Amino acid sequence: MKILFSGVYEVKEETKSLYLAVIASILIIFGVNHFFPAQTPTQNQEQTVAIPEVENIKAKEVVVSAVEPVEASVAANSQKNITVENKDIKGSIRVKGARFDYLTLSKYKQTLEENSKNVELLQPSLTLAPYFAEFGWLSSGADIILPDSETEWKVIGEKLTPQTPVTLEWDNGQGLKFVKNISVDENYLFNVSQTVENNTQSPVVLYPYGLISRKVDMEQQKRSVVHEGFSGVIEGSLKEVKFTDLDKQENETFETKNGWFGFSDRYWFTAVVLDNDENATVKISRNANDVFQTDYRGKAVTIATGGAATSNVRFYAGAKEIKLLDKYTDENKIEKFDLAVDFGWYYFLTKPFFYILTFLYNFIGNMGWAILLFAALLRLVMFPIANASYESMTKMKKIQPKIMALQVLYKDDKMRLQQETMELYRKEKINPAAGCLPMFIQIPVFFSLYKVLNISIEIRHAPFIGWIKDLSAPDPLTVSVWSHIPLPSLLDIGVWPILMGLTMWIQQKLNPAPANKDQARMFAMLPIIFTLMLGHFASGLVIYWTLSNILSIMQQKAIMKKHGVK
Repeated sequence: MKILFSGVYEVKEETKSLYLAVIASILIIFGVNHFFPAQTPTQNQEQTVAIPEVENIKAKEVVVSAVEPVEASVAANSQKNITVENKDIKGSIRVKGARFDYLTLSKYKQTLEENSKNVELLQPSLTLAPYFAEFGWLSSGADIILPDSETEWKVIGEKLTPQTPVTLEWDNGQGLKFVKNISVDENYLFNVSQTVENNTQSPVVLYPYGLISRKVDMEQQKRSVVHEGFSGVIEGSLKEVKFTDLDKQENETFETKNGWFGFSDRYWFTAVVLDNDENATVKISRNANDVFQTDYRGKAVTIATGGAATSNVRFYAGAKEIKLLDKYTDENKIEKFDLAVDFGWYYFLTKPFFYILTFLYNFIGNMGWAILLFAALLRLVMFPIANASYESMTKMKKIQPKIMALQVLYKDDKMRLQQETMELYRKEKINPAAGCLPMFIQIPVFFSLYKVLNISIEIRHAPFIGWIKDLSAPDPLTVSVWSHIPLPSLLDIGVWPILMGLTMWIQQKLNPAPANKDQARMFAMLPIIFTLMLGHFASGLVIYWTLSNILSIMQQKAIMKKHGVK
């Protein structure tokens, strides 16, 4: 059977699968969504904050409207706050409600512009995209007055720093006194210790809770190429739910005794870290206005008359710095905290690659040169395997005239042609499949390095030489920039992707041509396809692949010269 391909030439049945496999692989690997830039949200929404209903426990619902959104700093300054500052963060905790609702990251700018603002992670309610955290207590009945988002706390302490924790107090007028002791370390980790003193005439049963709430731009999420959404380690296992996968009508609930959970972006995340002995119910929800909330309700605490009870929880709000996350795992016993980073399927390669790149960067002082050195080291490690492969391909190219002669001789007898071809391989001691081995080995290497360059904050805004100012972004010196010719975004690619495509084409010319003409046409298209695809990927990845191709060409040319093949 034959089918018509693009109205140009006919594709035989045995070749049809090749086209479909290549096209499907490219679409799956790279994703068409990568090439469409995210749009900035333009309309305001109402934000609803609600504690999860577990059994008969229900908290008050608080509604916050952002009719005229303002900048985060303006919104924060319009309310009474506790200033927060250490070497990595600046921000504030709102006194009303004791809400963590404004936090900027001191080491990270929003853009490469000289006057760029710092990244604003947490944002107050009056902004376009509110993002905040709260901690408190729940009760099983409505007769106990509890602090909520409207509670005005008494503050003891002027500024929250690593050296100066702050205390918040509030009396409900019924004999219960609520106290929050908040501290912060030198980086991104807060500790919230909540105490309730019972001065009533009867025992009181309360439940500790904590929540993180944020408004999400769903149009932008549809174009995300990394995991963004709920992340957490629940009962020792990583649990992830993308923003786009959580239905507005359904919530997800987990039971756990320890671990952490929160919301993850490409480079930043927030997380509630539970005590190791804390039995908790964790929930994820989404309302009609695309406000996402994740929260927990701890186990019941019975407070005797004249007694007190304390609940401790930690709150992380900051960058996904892998070394710091590993440090928190080791020193603060936060289980598998590094999994907040989207390492992908090849964790066993991605994380070591990150540490190798970081070591090379610290040694050289430039991430671009570190990537090039890393590419050279990888080629050195794979040299024996690649050498055997190129030896096989060189021998294949050497016997091409004999194979073509067999094709002419047995053009009407495919079975005999196959038998004679295999006999020729046997006599010449050639394994035709050996040339594919390095390609299969490089697949996990490629994807692991792609992950490192795409999700590691250490590479964000890292410059190289010349026009490359951010190795995590596509090459900015595109065809339309240096030629002044406006082009569609798919065709508007940079210099490095063009160099990569050229080296891929040269490398392809060194290999034996496929016997099948349809296959030859397909493979001839691959350098163009990959150039267009990688033209919108991180420039660091394209630079790595370009040098890797050049080193492969040099190695293969040396082997061809050794065997007298041109």
